[in-house]
Amino acid sequence: MASRAERSPWTIFEETQPIRLYAKNQTVYSQEETAVQFYYLRRGSVKIYLSSPDGAEHTLRLVQPGELFGEASFFDGAPRVSSARTLEKSEIVSVNRPALLRCIALEPELAMKLMHSLASTIRLLSAQVDAMAFLRGEERVWRLLRRLAGEDGEVSLTHEEIASLTGLTRVSASRILKKLADEGKLRREYGRVILSAGQDHVV
Repeated sequence: MASRAERSPWTIFEETQPIRLYAKNQTVYSQEETAVQFYYLRRGSVKIYLSSPDGAEHTLRLVQPGELFGEASFFDGAPRVSSARTLEKSEIVSVNRPALLRCIALEPELAMKLMHSLASTIRLLSAQVDAMAFLRGEERVWRLLRRLAGEDGEVSLTHEEIASLTGLTRVSASRILKKLADEGKLRREYGRVILSAGQDHVV
Protein backbone atom coordinates (compact mmCIF):
# COMPACT_ATOMS: atom_id res chain seq x y z
CA MET A 1 0.00 0.00 0.00
CA ALA A 2 1.36 3.46 -0.91
CA SER A 3 2.48 5.66 1.92
CA ARG A 4 0.67 8.92 2.64
CA ALA A 5 3.50 10.88 1.01
CA GLU A 6 3.26 8.79 -2.19
CA ARG A 7 -0.51 9.08 -2.55
CA SER A 8 -2.15 11.30 -5.12
CA PRO A 9 -3.31 14.51 -3.42
CA TRP A 10 -6.83 13.64 -4.59
CA THR A 11 -6.98 10.06 -3.28
CA ILE A 12 -9.24 11.22 -0.47
CA PHE A 13 -11.97 11.94 -3.04
CA GLU A 14 -12.13 8.35 -4.26
CA GLU A 15 -11.89 7.11 -0.67
CA THR A 16 -14.88 9.15 0.48
CA GLN A 17 -17.02 9.54 -2.68
CA PRO A 18 -18.62 7.00 -5.03
CA ILE A 19 -16.78 6.27 -8.27
CA ARG A 20 -19.01 6.48 -11.34
CA LEU A 21 -18.33 4.69 -14.62
CA TYR A 22 -18.85 6.78 -17.78
CA ALA A 23 -19.13 5.32 -21.26
CA LYS A 24 -17.05 6.56 -24.18
CA ASN A 25 -18.30 9.90 -25.60
CA GLN A 26 -20.55 10.53 -22.58
CA THR A 27 -21.08 14.12 -21.49
CA VAL A 28 -19.87 14.87 -17.96
CA TYR A 29 -21.10 18.47 -17.90
CA SER A 30 -22.26 21.05 -20.43
CA GLN A 31 -21.39 24.63 -21.21
CA GLU A 32 -23.53 27.26 -19.41
CA GLU A 33 -24.90 24.89 -16.77
CA THR A 34 -24.54 25.81 -13.09
CA ALA A 35 -21.50 24.15 -11.53
CA VAL A 36 -22.55 22.40 -8.34
CA GLN A 37 -19.62 19.98 -8.31
CA PHE A 38 -16.17 19.40 -9.75
CA TYR A 39 -14.57 16.14 -10.82
CA TYR A 40 -11.59 13.86 -10.27
CA LEU A 41 -10.61 11.55 -13.13
CA ARG A 42 -9.56 8.22 -11.68
CA ARG A 43 -9.23 6.36 -14.97
CA GLY A 44 -9.76 7.13 -18.65
CA SER A 45 -9.56 10.47 -20.48
CA VAL A 46 -11.80 13.52 -20.79
CA LYS A 47 -11.89 16.37 -23.30
CA ILE A 48 -12.68 19.91 -22.15
CA TYR A 49 -13.98 22.00 -25.04
CA LEU A 50 -15.87 25.12 -26.10
CA SER A 51 -18.94 24.91 -28.34
CA SER A 52 -20.07 27.61 -30.75
CA PRO A 53 -23.76 28.24 -31.65
CA ASP A 54 -23.21 26.52 -35.02
CA GLY A 55 -21.92 23.36 -33.33
CA ALA A 56 -18.20 23.85 -33.88
CA GLU A 57 -15.89 22.72 -31.07
CA HIS A 58 -12.52 23.96 -29.83
CA THR A 59 -10.57 21.73 -27.46
CA LEU A 60 -9.11 23.52 -24.45
CA ARG A 61 -7.58 20.65 -22.54
CA LEU A 62 -7.31 16.88 -22.33
CA VAL A 63 -7.65 15.58 -18.78
CA GLN A 64 -5.45 12.66 -17.76
CA PRO A 65 -6.00 10.17 -14.87
CA GLY A 66 -5.21 11.71 -11.50
CA GLU A 67 -6.28 15.23 -12.53
CA LEU A 68 -9.18 17.45 -11.50
CA PHE A 69 -11.48 19.23 -13.92
CA GLY A 70 -14.50 21.52 -13.79
CA GLU A 71 -13.17 23.18 -10.64
CA ALA A 72 -12.93 26.80 -11.87
CA SER A 73 -16.67 27.33 -12.35
CA PHE A 74 -17.34 25.35 -9.17
CA PHE A 75 -15.30 27.77 -7.07
CA ASP A 76 -16.46 31.05 -8.65
CA GLY A 77 -20.13 30.03 -8.80
CA ALA A 78 -20.56 31.20 -12.40
CA PRO A 79 -22.09 29.14 -15.23
CA ARG A 80 -19.65 26.78 -16.90
CA VAL A 81 -17.81 28.26 -19.89
CA SER A 82 -16.90 24.86 -21.35
CA SER A 83 -18.17 21.30 -21.68
CA ALA A 84 -16.55 17.97 -20.77
CA ARG A 85 -16.91 14.65 -22.57
CA THR A 86 -15.17 11.31 -22.12
CA LEU A 87 -12.90 10.04 -24.89
CA GLU A 88 -13.00 6.46 -23.61
CA LYS A 89 -14.54 4.48 -20.77
CA SER A 90 -13.71 6.47 -17.65
CA GLU A 91 -14.00 6.31 -13.89
CA ILE A 92 -14.90 9.70 -12.43
CA VAL A 93 -15.53 10.97 -8.92
CA SER A 94 -17.76 14.03 -8.47
CA VAL A 95 -17.25 16.31 -5.47
CA ASN A 96 -19.91 18.77 -4.27
CA ARG A 97 -19.53 21.42 -1.57
CA PRO A 98 -20.60 19.34 1.45
CA ALA A 99 -18.27 16.53 0.33
CA LEU A 100 -15.39 18.96 -0.20
CA LEU A 101 -15.83 20.47 3.26
CA ARG A 102 -15.77 17.00 4.80
CA CYS A 103 -12.58 16.15 2.93
CA ILE A 104 -10.89 19.39 4.01
CA ALA A 105 -11.89 18.67 7.61
CA LEU A 106 -10.12 15.32 7.28
CA GLU A 107 -7.11 16.76 5.42
CA PRO A 108 -6.78 20.53 6.01
CA GLU A 109 -3.80 20.78 3.63
CA LEU A 110 -6.19 19.80 0.81
CA ALA A 111 -7.32 23.44 0.51
CA MET A 112 -3.81 24.60 -0.42
CA LYS A 113 -3.43 21.71 -2.87
CA LEU A 114 -6.66 22.75 -4.59
CA MET A 115 -5.41 26.32 -4.94
CA HIS A 116 -2.18 25.05 -6.44
CA SER A 117 -4.09 22.83 -8.90
CA LEU A 118 -6.33 25.69 -9.98
CA ALA A 119 -3.30 27.95 -10.52
CA SER A 120 -1.64 25.24 -12.63
CA THR A 121 -4.74 24.93 -14.82
CA ILE A 122 -4.85 28.69 -15.37
CA ARG A 123 -1.14 28.73 -16.23
CA LEU A 124 -1.63 25.89 -18.73
CA LEU A 125 -4.49 27.67 -20.50
CA SER A 126 -2.53 30.96 -20.52
CA ALA A 127 0.43 29.19 -22.15
CA GLN A 128 -1.93 27.76 -24.77
CA VAL A 129 -3.24 31.24 -25.59
CA ASP A 130 0.31 32.61 -25.82
CA ALA A 131 1.34 29.78 -28.13
CA MET A 132 -1.58 30.44 -30.48
CA ALA A 133 -0.77 34.15 -30.55
CA PHE A 134 3.00 34.05 -31.02
CA LEU A 135 4.21 30.64 -32.24
CA ARG A 136 4.19 29.27 -35.77
CA GLY A 137 1.96 26.28 -36.42
CA GLU A 138 4.82 23.78 -36.43
CA GLU A 139 6.13 25.11 -33.10
CA ARG A 140 2.66 24.85 -31.56
CA VAL A 141 2.25 21.24 -32.65
CA TRP A 142 5.74 20.21 -31.54
CA ARG A 143 5.38 21.89 -28.15
CA LEU A 144 2.00 20.20 -27.58
CA LEU A 145 3.33 16.76 -28.49
CA ARG A 146 6.40 17.08 -26.28
CA ARG A 147 4.29 18.20 -23.34
CA LEU A 148 1.77 15.38 -23.64
CA ALA A 149 4.15 12.55 -24.53
CA GLY A 150 4.32 9.71 -22.03
CA GLU A 151 7.46 7.85 -21.00
CA ASP A 152 7.21 5.84 -24.22
CA GLY A 153 6.82 8.97 -26.34
CA GLU A 154 3.20 8.17 -27.16
CA VAL A 155 0.53 10.85 -27.57
CA SER A 156 -2.98 9.42 -27.99
CA LEU A 157 -4.52 12.14 -30.14
CA THR A 158 -6.07 12.19 -33.58
CA HIS A 159 -5.05 14.77 -36.16
CA GLU A 160 -8.35 16.56 -35.55
CA GLU A 161 -7.71 16.77 -31.80
CA ILE A 162 -4.18 18.07 -32.36
CA ALA A 163 -5.57 20.70 -34.71
CA SER A 164 -8.18 21.78 -32.16
CA LEU A 165 -5.65 22.02 -29.32
CA THR A 166 -3.28 24.15 -31.39
CA GLY A 167 -5.81 26.39 -33.11
CA LEU A 168 -5.02 25.01 -36.58
CA THR A 169 -7.13 23.47 -39.31
CA ARG A 170 -7.03 19.70 -39.62
CA VAL A 171 -5.33 20.02 -43.00
CA SER A 172 -2.59 22.23 -41.54
CA ALA A 173 -2.06 19.93 -38.56
CA SER A 174 -1.81 16.87 -40.82
CA ARG A 175 0.68 18.63 -43.08
CA ILE A 176 2.84 19.57 -40.09
CA LEU A 177 2.70 16.03 -38.67
CA LYS A 178 3.78 14.63 -42.03
CA LYS A 179 6.71 17.07 -42.12
CA LEU A 180 7.78 16.08 -38.59
CA ALA A 181 7.48 12.41 -39.55
CA ASP A 182 9.58 12.97 -42.69
CA GLU A 183 12.22 14.59 -40.47
CA GLY A 184 12.28 11.48 -38.29
CA LYS A 185 10.91 13.22 -35.20
CA LEU A 186 7.82 11.06 -34.86
CA ARG A 187 5.82 8.15 -36.22
CA ARG A 188 2.15 8.46 -37.06
CA GLU A 189 -0.29 5.66 -36.29
CA TYR A 190 -4.07 5.48 -36.18
CA GLY A 191 -5.33 7.69 -33.35
CA ARG A 192 -1.88 8.39 -31.95
CA VAL A 193 1.57 9.83 -32.53
CA ILE A 194 4.81 8.36 -31.19
CA LEU A 195 7.83 10.60 -30.75
CA SER A 196 11.13 9.14 -31.85
CA ALA A 197 13.66 8.06 -29.24
CA GLY A 198 15.97 10.84 -28.15
CA GLN A 199 13.37 13.61 -28.42
CA ASP A 200 13.07 15.70 -25.27
CA HIS A 201 9.74 15.34 -23.49
CA VAL A 202 8.65 18.27 -21.41
CA VAL A 203 5.90 18.69 -18.81
